Amino acid sequence: MSAPAGRWADLRPRLMSAAVMLAMGVVEIWLGGWPFLALAVALVSVMIWELAAMTGGTTGRRMALILAGLAALAFFADEGWPSVPSWWVIPPVMLAIGLTPRLHPLASALMAGAIMVAGHGLFVLRDEAGTAAILWLIGVVIASDVMGYFAGRILGGPKFWPAISPKKTWSGTIAGWLGATAVGVGFVLAGQGEPLLILLSPFVAFAGQMGDIAESWIKRRTGVKDSSHLIPGHGGVMDRFDALCGAMVAVMVLGRIIELPVGFGG
Repeated sequence: MSAPAGRWADLRPRLMSAAVMLAMGVVEIWLGGWPFLALAVALVSVMIWELAAMTGGTTGRRMALILAGLAALAFFADEGWPSVPSWWVIPPVMLAIGLTPRLHPLASALMAGAIMVAGHGLFVLRDEAGTAAILWLIGVVIASDVMGYFAGRILGGPKFWPAISPKKTWSGTIAGWLGATAVGVGFVLAGQGEPLLILLSPFVAFAGQMGDIAESWIKRRTGVKDSSHLIPGHGGVMDRFDALCGAMVAVMVLGRIIELPVGFGG
């Protein structure tokens, strides 16, 4: 196989898997309510399972399943009956204290906390800010990922953070910011955002890229290539949604500071 062909060897399965996930996501976003909550719970619990399995080694498989179940229960406890999200701390705390031998318990706990916050944020954003807001967020993450993937493969150049993520380049990173900015421009032109959204979009994309970097750090420290093998061409659920977690956490923080300039009228 030639070098150019090898460079794109994973493109077909990535596209097929992405199409299926996108179709499912669109349906769930349109439905909202409990169906969308169920999707968020499924994503959160699987990511917690992958994280616990990666950092727990061969002795942590059973605990990974237990943590996934607890994450789902904790999520339903807070989302099904709105309350202070005190239940969120259960998976991160259990990872931090290391009930089974665990690599990098503090980093695992921080990642678990980000996953729980992101899952909650997805549901809240869809429920309170409306469909346009969640579509903007997902559009920013997808545009950043797609532009970064193709620019990085085509242009190459200096690596963004080679010690942690050797495949990521500055060209791909900057292309991701430009793609996110274009999404912000599109929403403003469509009357679904204020001009500030154009500035916020690359910032949210950068937060997503940092979510990807954070997972790459954990994978390199635990010696695994993918968080699991559940999604053809992508690896695991964390591999596909790590950027969404980072972006969602950033949106949650921004929402505490300003009123998000997107999604007028739900």
